[in-house]
Amino acid sequence: MLAAIQQLLQPPPGMDVDFKAPSGAPALFPSDGISWTIFSNPVALFIGGVSAVLLELAEPAVRSGVWDHSSFRRDPGMRLRRTGFAAMVTVYAPAEQARALIGRVVAMHERVNGVTPDGQPYRANDPRLLDWVQATASFGFIEAYHRYVRTLTPAEKDAALTEGAAASRLYGAVGAPRSWQEWDDLLASTAPRLEGSDVLSEFLSIMSNTPLLPGPTLRLQRLLIRAAVEMTPNPVRSLPQLRGKGLRAGEQSLVRVLGRVAGALPAPQTPAAQAAARIRRGEARKTPMKDD
Repeated sequence: MLAAIQQLLQPPPGMDVDFKAPSGAPALFPSDGISWTIFSNPVALFIGGVSAVLLELAEPAVRSGVWDHSSFRRDPGMRLRRTGFAAMVTVYAPAEQARALIGRVVAMHERVNGVTPDGQPYRANDPRLLDWVQATASFGFIEAYHRYVRTLTPAEKDAALTEGAAASRLYGAVGAPRSWQEWDDLLASTAPRLEGSDVLSEFLSIMSNTPLLPGPTLRLQRLLIRAAVEMTPNPVRSLPQLRGKGLRAGEQSLVRVLGRVAGALPAPQTPAAQAAARIRRGEARKTPMKDD
């Protein structure tokens, strides 16, 4: 089952990236930072990604941009793969390749604009909306790892947000949180705009009933979706569409086991493993040979 989740990290069509070369090439995120550990865990990534989308869909302008201009309803599995792999490139790929991908995303978002159902104009590259999207993604991945893999210290949570600041700026999110306190402040200031909708219900239905993982893993998928609802902060978790859809008794321990096992499994072909090998080769080349 865990191997099925790891397949979501494989490159979708048209998104091939060489994480192995050139030797020693740095990434946008520091290779010795906590983010490289967090993003290497497929269970935390799946749960955190779902939680982030729940938060995004609760913001009216972001909801319209995501739901009206994406392929999620037509092909949710491919949309998840593309979004997850873009995160892998941002964190692990050589910085030059990551910047190129981010540039393409920004250019694509420049064409995304419209009007919400209540008549409010929006554009995807609005810095306010970008700050919320980047913040919810960071929250989702960090908090999922913290809850379901290993408890992070407050300093580690702050470090994870700080490590992502450079990438957030490239996306245009110049005000994305750089500490957990800044995330709490952003959530509090955004809370008055957050609301439930039929889209939230439709999203949960798609995620719960569409097989997104290869093989007979729908029960596992539904468990991880409940884990995502469970960790989503208020006021979103208390919305009618999410109320009562979190983890059931005893399930949190099961998710933690899955998260820890996923982190311990050998996975030499994942972006994280390939990027680590790239950095090691660069360090080996810089190590002077000792005289016999």
